[in-house]
Amino acid sequence: MDRLRVILLGTGTSHGVPMIGCDCPVCTSSDPHDKRTRTSIVVEAAGRAILIDTPPELRIQCLACGVRRVDAILYTHQHADHITGLDDLRRFNALQRTTLNCHANAHTAHVLRRMFPYAFTNEPEYPSAKPELNLVEIDGPFEASGVRIVPVPLLHGKLPVLGFRVGRFAYCTDCSEIPPASMDLLAGLDVLVLDALRIRQHPTHFNLEQAVEAARRIGARRTYFTHIAHELAHAATNARLPDRRALGYDGQVVDVL
Repeated sequence: MDRLRVILLGTGTSHGVPMIGCDCPVCTSSDPHDKRTRTSIVVEAAGRAILIDTPPELRIQCLACGVRRVDAILYTHQHADHITGLDDLRRFNALQRTTLNCHANAHTAHVLRRMFPYAFTNEPEYPSAKPELNLVEIDGPFEASGVRIVPVPLLHGKLPVLGFRVGRFAYCTDCSEIPPASMDLLAGLDVLVLDALRIRQHPTHFNLEQAVEAARRIGARRTYFTHIAHELAHAATNARLPDRRALGYDGQVVDVL
């Protein structure tokens, strides 16, 4: 596979940073790296743009990062901070004049159909523009717009969710455990993007210490942490992280070898 380019559209936790009504040092920071929208990425491969998740700020993220094309969408799981920007996909339908495939596991697909029924039904008399989407349930490795995708099963607390591997890149947000079989799927990576919520432990996310240890075991050449809460200041945290490990930030572009 040719080299990949990854854009971190958003790197924040479900509240975003700054959080509403918070005056902590990170929420009031002047460092733009401490401004974090909800988590999402675009993977550019083989001339295609694969979007992972549709957070509530999707429109703002795409404008900020110059995203003008989306060829397929992958969903990690069904939580609100990962799906509620789905309606913004209709702009890419209009730009590309085509229906878009959305790939999700069975449970996430069920929630998407329930929350956005208008987007997955053919209603010629629908009175406004709507996304034109084809929902495809994931069952093992697949191709999304010609790009080979390997799902990586993860646990988000007790909830089974998905990470994704594309070539020598893998994306594992919202996880508190990586099963042994999934560790095997993460061998030989150039770049890993991995969940690291905060300093304190959390029941459904890796904290920073756990994420650093998971990154060590996986052994990617570079690891960037995402889904970051307001406990972690960008510059101060990166100053104490091991080599080849760093907090990601909104708008970061990473080339994968």
